[in-house]
Amino acid sequence: MKLISSFTIFLLLCSAFFLQFPTEANAQSLDAKIDSLLESTFTPDGPGAVFLVAIAGKPIYRKAFGLANLELKVPMNPENVFEIGSMTKQFTAVSILMLMEQGKLQLDDEITKFIPDYPTRGKSITVHHLLTHTSGIKSFTSMKSLRAIEKQDLTPTELIDFFKNEEMDFDPGEEYKYNNSAYVILGYIIEVVSGDTYADFVEKNIFQKLEMNSSQYASHSQVIPNRAYGYHQKGEYANKNYISLSLPYSSGSLMSTVDDMLKWNEAIKNNLLLKPETTAKVFDNYTLNNGDKIQYGYGWNIKSLEGSPNYEHGGSIFGFKSMGVYLPEEDIYAIGLSNCDCNSPTVLTRDIAKMAMEK
Repeated sequence: MKLISSFTIFLLLCSAFFLQFPTEANAQSLDAKIDSLLESTFTPDGPGAVFLVAIAGKPIYRKAFGLANLELKVPMNPENVFEIGSMTKQFTAVSILMLMEQGKLQLDDEITKFIPDYPTRGKSITVHHLLTHTSGIKSFTSMKSLRAIEKQDLTPTELIDFFKNEEMDFDPGEEYKYNNSAYVILGYIIEVVSGDTYADFVEKNIFQKLEMNSSQYASHSQVIPNRAYGYHQKGEYANKNYISLSLPYSSGSLMSTVDDMLKWNEAIKNNLLLKPETTAKVFDNYTLNNGDKIQYGYGWNIKSLEGSPNYEHGGSIFGFKSMGVYLPEEDIYAIGLSNCDCNSPTVLTRDIAKMAMEK
């Protein structure tokens, strides 16, 4: 009997081991697949990137590739800080919605409520139109004259003055056209309504509240711990071009890390900054005047990946590219930050999210 009992215990232990082993093996297999994908893009002696994948808010993959600084041959590490470009728009949109919840503005407010002299040409341009890229206002980044001011430090009103007299591309609500001017105006509205600068509002109401301690409005002069430097590739690698960070402003001037961006995604998912009914507005797939869907909410693209809902947004600014993907049904978040605008993480981040779905 003792022999049978001991043998039975042995079998149970073996069963427990082999039941656990496939899970560990799958995790190792996923790591190996992601490593192989990223190592084929980011070489050890070139600009690099950091990627993170989380399921249910818990990182399952977090690695750095390549170099954070080519001149000094400093390896990239997962704590590196990147300019995130247009992923800034998520923070701008949520800031507007926070002020809406405070009763300080409404989504159907016309922009002339905040900028009385804005030339709307008799059209009704609302905060909602700005958030959804359906305002028809000319995007200043498409203007050839931008080169004349790209190195100048402008106030938000000076930047708005730069583009406000341009002809509109279409009537409000008639079309969807990605628009940096719209998000500049939203940043200025935040300043008018809150009494803070855009940078201070985001710092106090988002970064500090969520303990996103490595995130901030970008700066060329400030010494920023763990900053990754940005590059272009024109045959050989070159240092990024200089542009005044007053120009991307609330459409693209924030910096962050993969860890802080995971905190951000968790905060939105768990309604830490907005009421659930307001968060639902963020991820609504809005329509044009004719009823056509635009595949955009407030600061996020509303798409699908392998048949599952997908909320995503990328960013591009001199020397940097970024991409974040969130699959709400699977609760998978994937984020990629790159320090060369020659290496877009967009497709890679989607592919990594697909791999995590398979897991």
